[in-house]
Amino acid sequence: MRFEDLLSELNGFGRFQKMVLCINFLGRFSLGCHFLLGNFIAAIPSHHCNISSLDVDGVFENLSQEERLTVGVPAQEDGTPASCHMFSHPQFQLLINSSSSSDLPVVECQNGWHFDNSTFISTLATQWDLVCDKRALGKLTTTIFFLGVMFGAAAFGSLSAMFGRKPMLLVSYILGMGFGLCSVLSSSLLMFAVLRFFSGFTITGSVIISTVLNVEWVSIEHRKLVGVIDSLAWTFGFMGFPVIAYFIRDWRWLTVAISLPNVISIITWWWVPESARWLIVNGKADKAHYYLKKCAAMNHKKEVTARIKPEDLSKIIVTDRGSRKYSYLDLVRTPKMRRLSLLTGITWFSVATVAYGISFNITGFGLNMYLTQFVYGAIEIPAKFCIYYLLDKFGRHVTQAGSLLFVGISFIINIFIPKEKTVIRTVIAVLGKGCSATSFGTVILYTSELYPTVVRQNGMGYTSFIARFGVSVAPLILLSNDVWSYFSQVILCFLALSAAFVAYQLPETSGKCLPETIDDIEGIRKDKNGLLLQDRKMEEKDNMEKLKDNLIVQNT
Repeated sequence: MRFEDLLSELNGFGRFQKMVLCINFLGRFSLGCHFLLGNFIAAIPSHHCNISSLDVDGVFENLSQEERLTVGVPAQEDGTPASCHMFSHPQFQLLINSSSSSDLPVVECQNGWHFDNSTFISTLATQWDLVCDKRALGKLTTTIFFLGVMFGAAAFGSLSAMFGRKPMLLVSYILGMGFGLCSVLSSSLLMFAVLRFFSGFTITGSVIISTVLNVEWVSIEHRKLVGVIDSLAWTFGFMGFPVIAYFIRDWRWLTVAISLPNVISIITWWWVPESARWLIVNGKADKAHYYLKKCAAMNHKKEVTARIKPEDLSKIIVTDRGSRKYSYLDLVRTPKMRRLSLLTGITWFSVATVAYGISFNITGFGLNMYLTQFVYGAIEIPAKFCIYYLLDKFGRHVTQAGSLLFVGISFIINIFIPKEKTVIRTVIAVLGKGCSATSFGTVILYTSELYPTVVRQNGMGYTSFIARFGVSVAPLILLSNDVWSYFSQVILCFLALSAAFVAYQLPETSGKCLPETIDDIEGIRKDKNGLLLQDRKMEEKDNMEKLKDNLIVQNT
């Protein structure tokens, strides 16, 4: 008997599974907020040089603020004050003729900057003057955070495969909240960047572990529903964060506000079960039986576990449980696993880079950044509900490839729409964001079904590592717009279309049992008599054909 058969007897989507799903749903809200935090705390408000040094003997006392800027700061082509330069001395003649400022001597800002506080009370830029030649450092902190997420995904994927899903989930919650709160006490940009790296490193464990836990506890027919609900946690985080940021305009308090919800996750962790699949594969049948009994009791199926003893569980999955430890090297030891790892890696990199390339570009369309971010989150709700229908109608690999194809098309359309058409360009971008959300929601569920139980957490850790690398380069891709205003869209379009082709090469998993061992992927798994399972299936098929032929002969 396979584990799926036992799970179906216990009710594969009963009260027990719904409890696990709800607990993990709450734990993922804070993660989505942290992923978007850089959009707001690293924002650069309008600014100009502090010209107080030009006010010799109080000559500015009788001038308005506008007049002070006229005589102290050169004007740009659009008429706004320059951000990085000031006049070497007051130019009072400009009060009479402001058009003759082009040949006047200018210097770089001497006494810091004056920032517009109408949108933000405090950001990293205002805290440490990350403007002009230091302008890229704010974006760099976002990249550093996602580098932490990238290495954390690999680390927690391996650690949770070694020590179990549940204990490493608690480690992720506690350390993620701890480093998040410590980062607000940073006295320098370097200290902040280091703490943001470790925030990303530790907090990412919660998403890859909770995803695997949800999938491993539900029956086959409910995996796609769980995948959709699971991904909606990100959506609510993406929608809720701009609302929180709208009311909290100080970067320190905003960081505190999105880190504290992990307290709820830590409290509810006590009700999270360990993965019974992982326990069985690792030779811990007694503990697996304990959690299966809890599942049966909660789902009103006590009679099922009453007739199953711990030693019976060892017969459910035929594998070398307990005799060896699996690592990331097992993802590339065999031919089909190498191919699977390559295809999923390319798909995850492209999906993540494109998704966050869109999400980080909230000021590129000329509309309010809070509203744009909220709409980006809101569009994910119908997009992810569509996943349920699409997965059922077209399967995993068609949905994955199709959604990426439409993302690429949306980029192509926006390249040819004039920049002054801000509303139209935003609408196309939002539709592209919806398709991107569909591809992201699909790839998480899809990948957890593709990898076998013995290396599933390693597989999720590896793909999450690749994805976070993509996310970390997304802010840098957006900086390429300084070379050509459409450069980033061309790059993201190429990635989306390439990933659509690659994703279509992945095998379909809809309606199939989760693979348990690497031999399942390679197609060389044997039964207890030493016969290849695929050969046994062919033999059974041949016997059925012979039986049909005999019946036909008898009837004639």
